[in-house]
Amino acid sequence: MSKLKIAVQLYTIRDHTAVDFARAMQDVAKIGYKYVELAGFGNLTSAAQVKKALDDAGLIAIGAHAGTPESCAGEGLQKAIDDAKTIGYKHLMVPWISEAWRGAEGYRKLATSLTEFSKTLATQGLTLGYHNHSFEFEKYEGVYGLDILWQHTDPTLVRAELDLFWVNHGQVDVLAYLKQVGQRTIAVHLKDVSKTDRNKFANVGTGTLDFASLITSAEAIGVEFGAVEQDDCYGQPTLESIKISYDNLVKW
Repeated sequence: MSKLKIAVQLYTIRDHTAVDFARAMQDVAKIGYKYVELAGFGNLTSAAQVKKALDDAGLIAIGAHAGTPESCAGEGLQKAIDDAKTIGYKHLMVPWISEAWRGAEGYRKLATSLTEFSKTLATQGLTLGYHNHSFEFEKYEGVYGLDILWQHTDPTLVRAELDLFWVNHGQVDVLAYLKQVGQRTIAVHLKDVSKTDRNKFANVGTGTLDFASLITSAEAIGVEFGAVEQDDCYGQPTLESIKISYDNLVKW
């Protein structure tokens, strides 16, 4: 197994967590995962319930998708902090931004907001990460929107959670960009690109991305964890999907 901690982003199995989060955690543990990245609480209503479900399954939450810049403002940020403290993870990721933040000036304003959030989190021993899609690779003033964000933030405060599929979807060399962002990268999302349609996701190890090289490079720059994620499994049972990805990662 790689030195990289391998988690599963629970958004992938949201069909299960929405019905019985605790049972879903038992199923995740049986596959072999030791870590999860949260994306909401499923059918549970409190962080304490989530903590118990994870403990009962022997799983560790390593991070969470904590909301948009709008939802993380004010009381939303305090709730995100409280949930992290209760459950025990230290990495909070912003997984999405609305169109209002896009554009050269928008990314600069986003940088200001995320910097403010990150400073508050740092006082609590927590870190902030930004998770990309492909729209951040549209250029403004000759620069990728995502790079405008990186240029206007402290790399020790606003970290990167690079989604490898979406970097590729943005028509950017994935390995080169991972190396470019470098030690700022705290986590990577592990999802493959279909061999027949570059716009479709694939289980890790069944598509076109060179994960052996990507994992080696991620380790070299000190990435802490990789989260297996499938936004859409196209009818394949979601637990089967995350098992295929896990088994292929174990082989490496």
